Amino acid sequence: MAYDPLLGPVVALVAWTLVMLVWAVIVRMPALKKAGIDLKTRIGSRPGALDGVVDDQAQWKAHNYIHLVEQPTLFYAIVFALIFMGASYSINVWLAWAYVILRVLHSIVQALWNRIIVRFTLFALSTICLLGLTVHAAAHLIHA
Repeated sequence: MAYDPLLGPVVALVAWTLVMLVWAVIVRMPALKKAGIDLKTRIGSRPGALDGVVDDQAQWKAHNYIHLVEQPTLFYAIVFALIFMGASYSINVWLAWAYVILRVLHSIVQALWNRIIVRFTLFALSTICLLGLTVHAAAHLIHA
């Protein structure tokens, strides 16, 4: 059975998101313990509540995981829309893979170095890819 080429970037980004989740847990658990936080008695509040309490570098991984479940939801939606419309043109496959690669690079920068200008540039470039996919989906709908 042949699969749509746009499924590759979707599976890759989901897999990367899970890698970041595991990385965040592996790094954060010792950081929580070091900060004297007992998960059995701690009451949850909001994302970012541990900023300034837990080591920043441990938080960076958790922040990135949150980022990977925000804007990429739009990526998944538009890619599946393109698949359902039969618009898996090579330009869309390239844009989807570029989006995934840029998001992986964004993750690596945020998790290890966290330079905002570099992160923002990667985010902006990935957003341009997402915009391109969206424009192509809209154009396909209009011309169908």
